[in-house]
Amino acid sequence: MASARTILLAEEDPATAGFLADNLIADGYRVLVADDKTAALELLEEQRPDLVLCDVNGDTLQLIDAVRGCDGLASQIAPDTPLIVLSAHADELARVRYFDRGGDDVIAKPFSYLELRARVRALLRRSYERPATARVRVGALTIDPVSRQVHVGETPVELARQEFALLHTLASEPTRVFTKHELLRDVWGFRCAARTRTIDSHACKLRSKLRGAGDGHWVENVWGIGYRLVAVDPDARDGSAA
Repeated sequence: MASARTILLAEEDPATAGFLADNLIADGYRVLVADDKTAALELLEEQRPDLVLCDVNGDTLQLIDAVRGCDGLASQIAPDTPLIVLSAHADELARVRYFDRGGDDVIAKPFSYLELRARVRALLRRSYERPATARVRVGALTIDPVSRQVHVGETPVELARQEFALLHTLASEPTRVFTKHELLRDVWGFRCAARTRTIDSHACKLRSKLRGAGDGHWVENVWGIGYRLVAVDPDARDGSAA
């Protein structure tokens, strides 16, 4: 339902911000208004909106970069937040730049509100459903995304922020192999396949901590591809999970 969705409006022009806020509220959305990049990032972290409408002039690309560069579950800002750019400079080159930097849609000013509303609805319809409060269980492993607590059976496992983010992602589809590119994008927010040793280092620490809790869950390195979370009977272990 539209009434359940929150939109962050980052717009420097008071007249445009007021017009959009009034109309979006009338259409049942909860609207947060920011007049610069700093305020927008603060609201993104505090409120976690479902979608961002942004036109902060010279800061537009920096705002996109800041959102897309966040570190997934290890940050309060979700790097895959849908983002629509409003721009008076929406020629082909400008649109390509916005899309290349991570924008999901570009709307040229002056715009039709009815078209903008339709594009907002389309993006929200396609956007992911946030796994906000549901605990994740894989065998004896329990992950609470709200408290960020992890237990193996009754044993708590203390994890660093990005170790938790990595585990939560792997546990979302147990036994599926996540490529390093996917993990860099979804957990660390990187848009290119680089710094893969970051994944290897965190995976090694995570595997060690889960094994130390005395259960058969660990993070398995699938050579040349990436990682997966596996639940294995300790008696059935072989060298591939070492």
